[in-house]
Parts: sequence; C-alpha cells; structure tokens
Amino acid sequence: MTVEVPQYCLRAYALFYSKFGSREEFKQSFLDWIVSPSMRKKIFSLLLKSGWIKKASRSTYKCVPPSKAISELTRFRVPDLIKKADRKYAFTGLSAVEVWSDYAYVQRGIEKSPYFVRVLKKDLDWWQSFFNKHNIPNYVNKGSNIGEYVILIRAEQVGFVEKHGLKVDSLKKTMKYAKSNDIFLYAYNYMREKYGASAT
Repeated sequence: MTVEVPQYCLRAYALFYSKFGSREEFKQSFLDWIVSPSMRKKIFSLLLKSGWIKKASRSTYKCVPPSKAISELTRFRVPDLIKKADRKYAFTGLSAVEVWSDYAYVQRGIEKSPYFVRVLKKDLDWWQSFFNKHNIPNYVNKGSNIGEYVILIRAEQVGFVEKHGLKVDSLKKTMKYAKSNDIFLYAYNYMREKYGASAT
C-alpha cells in the first residue's frame, strides 16, 4: 500500500525510476554524493515504509512502478485502519447510513471519500495523532480534501453497535438520520425492508 511522501522523497523516487525503472536494482550508495548519510537513510526508510520502493535483496532496492504507486494512493484505508484503534468511536451520519444499508448508499469515490466518525472529546488529540501517523487527512466537525479523509465529531459520550466489524451508530439513530433527507431515500427504504418497520 502506497502513502504520500514528502517532496524530497518524491524527487528521490523520480530520480531512481528515471535511472533504473522498476526492474533494475540499486543501492543506497547511489545517493552518497547527493545527500548526507543521515538524509540518505531517511529517504530510503520513508520510501520503503510508504511503499514507493521495495527490497530486492539485503542491500538492494527496486522502484514500485509509478502506475501502481499512484493508484495505491487512492485506495480506501480508513475502514481497516480504524479497527486497530483502541479508543471508542462510531461511524455516524452519512457513514452510518453507508454501513447499515450494506453499502446500498455509497457516498465515496476516489475523488472524494469522507468518513464521519464520532469520538470522545477527551480522545480528540489521540485520534488526530492516530490519523496523522497514517497520513489520513482529518478535520474536526467539517473539512474537505481530495481522496480519503476523516471528519471527527466530538462528543461527551459515544454509543455504538458493531456491524461488518465496524463500530457504528445504532440502526434506529441511523434510520432517523436517513429519513430526514430525500437523498438517502433509497438507503432508508433498503434498511426499512431489511430490518422491518419496527427499526424506525
């Protein structure tokens, strides 16, 4: 899985790819005369960890093809990533509608992929650090970005149920939200038919 890297790493990747392509192996020593040893180690470490290059042997590397690296940048990561979090959360609003409707309503595309997540107010800094560590743009209450990002909704309490391995608002709360907007009518009717009128 590829994630974004700083500009200096992207320049190094461009240099490696233009010189070696994705088939030829190269060593860290290729950068010896260009950058300091500590910077060289940092560049290789970040490119390797971020998925732009891969190990070919104990001391050599290969570039991941640009088409693969770029397409991986738009892959959805939040649902799998958030399962590793050890704090309370609940997908809420549009994200809860998405989960409860078994993705009959989908709000995302590679161009714009927001996730609405309710978190405890006291855990806000932890969540921001968690998503920052994984290069996922995140905002409090509102915001927008290209690709995948998270909107954190602060709350004093976070109630949730589990659905598809994710923590999400209750069905009743989600259906009430879906019923409030005609845009979600298809998803609302899907949930009503699947779970019955008593769910509302």
